[in-house]
Amino acid sequence: MTAPSSPAIEPAPPANPVLWADPQRAAVFEGWLAGVSTAHRLLPGTVRLASADASFRRYFRVDTTETAGTRIVMDAPPDKENSDPFVQVARLMAEAGVTAPRVLEWDRPNGFLLLDDLGHQTMLDVIDPAQPDASRPLYDQAIDALIRWQLASRPGVLPPYDRALLERELALFPGWYIGRHRGIAVEGKLKERLERSFKLIVESNLASPSVYVHRDFMPRNLMVNVAPTLGTDVSSLPPEGALAALGRPGGGSAANLGVLDFQDAVYGPITYDIASLMRDAFLSWNEEFVLDITIRYWEAARKAKLPVDADFGAFYRSVEWMGLQRHLKVAGIFARLTLRDGKPRYLADTPRFIAYIRSTASRYMELTPLLRVIDEIEGSSALTGFAYGRV
Repeated sequence: MTAPSSPAIEPAPPANPVLWADPQRAAVFEGWLAGVSTAHRLLPGTVRLASADASFRRYFRVDTTETAGTRIVMDAPPDKENSDPFVQVARLMAEAGVTAPRVLEWDRPNGFLLLDDLGHQTMLDVIDPAQPDASRPLYDQAIDALIRWQLASRPGVLPPYDRALLERELALFPGWYIGRHRGIAVEGKLKERLERSFKLIVESNLASPSVYVHRDFMPRNLMVNVAPTLGTDVSSLPPEGALAALGRPGGGSAANLGVLDFQDAVYGPITYDIASLMRDAFLSWNEEFVLDITIRYWEAARKAKLPVDADFGAFYRSVEWMGLQRHLKVAGIFARLTLRDGKPRYLADTPRFIAYIRSTASRYMELTPLLRVIDEIEGSSALTGFAYGRV
């Protein structure tokens, strides 16, 4: 008598299942995923939520039949998110030799993309803010990626980071942070001081040479990837082990950092991405480390013949003023995410941005009006010195 066959082993239900507010969109997604599963050896039953960001995009992870192989699915509703820039910049990054997710499939009408999975561990997960020396190898690799990205720059390919965009970004601070979050009317002396300061900031930033700008180049968007010379997948290692694996034996780069969240890239000031890297939204370094890494970038950029100022003091001033633009913008965005989009966790990080703004404004006499605005709306005195301590 023939023994009964063993039942097929079904994959375990995902621990973080995907929930859909729109059943029709869920059905479209399931049909699309089933249609691409054979070609990419996907296991549709393993789809689970990987992450969500400050936009309307969500990211899912799905297993494949490959050993420990996974892919990422982006859910970007086309009525809320335009995926064209993501696809374009992913291609530009690949052409520049920067590690970024490849677009394996794209359902353009419905906003579903199948992407490479660069792992679970970000640079932010790995670095220890209490040990800046141990973090230098990772920042060196971030600089390598940034230099490659900037060297690929060509005008007319990405949207310009022009006066109109700079001014729209700055307007987020009085509109959302001061007016909506703090509940203070932006009028009279306060409005005059802001307008005077914003004009100076915009002029300073427009004076910088233009290159490709990621616009959110920070450790949270840099993925710790495979160390090819060591054959080590560091995503499963504890921070101290990952840092050891990511060292630079013989002075060479031993690992790739994968770059994410690049869909808002533009063509603009060369100072922006290094300012973003060293004045992070989610952690702060002391001034000595900020200077050290910024100098490393500046030296590498000069060697690569990128258009940075020949005088480091002048370059660093431009970086600070570009960082000021970013901090004002992000404080406004974080307030908007809380008040309009119901994402209050972002607003918890705004004290870091206010500290950045106050610290930079206190260094330059021209920015005294901005410093007075910050003191008025925050009800606290100005910081002095060069501190970028954790807040």
